[in-house]
Amino acid sequence: MLFTGETERSIDEKQRISIPTEMRLAFAADHGTSIVYASPGPNASIWLWPEATFESRASTIEQSLLQDEDEMDLEQVLFSQSRRLEIDKQGRIRLPEMLLTLAGISRQAVILGVRDHLEVVDAVQWGPVRDENLSKLREIMIRVRKSRGRT
Repeated sequence: MLFTGETERSIDEKQRISIPTEMRLAFAADHGTSIVYASPGPNASIWLWPEATFESRASTIEQSLLQDEDEMDLEQVLFSQSRRLEIDKQGRIRLPEMLLTLAGISRQAVILGVRDHLEVVDAVQWGPVRDENLSKLREIMIRVRKSRGRT
């Protein structure tokens, strides 16, 4: 499933956030439960992955005994700080305190659809970032095209 859009959500006193119905469909598993992997994002966010996508991404990381230091550091921090969460019957997940703190998220958050995953960001911080990136959209698109060898 391709994740798109953005939706503002409240985080309740139990640190739960509701996943929008249209986004939640991608997390449904064959056995009736819906599983989300929550991990720290590199951009003051919490990344939410469908189980199959997270496991697929995890298996692509080199599994050699002779890994380089960056790869070992990435695996150590990413997997130790990630959590496997089940979506409850009301479509909510309980976000771990540690991930909320790392991302600087308080009571209001925005859930962003970002291609193959969702990102949860603080609502107050997101507005200026979105506006700045939108104002530079053309330049960002040109840089991406150039980095991929297209002109």
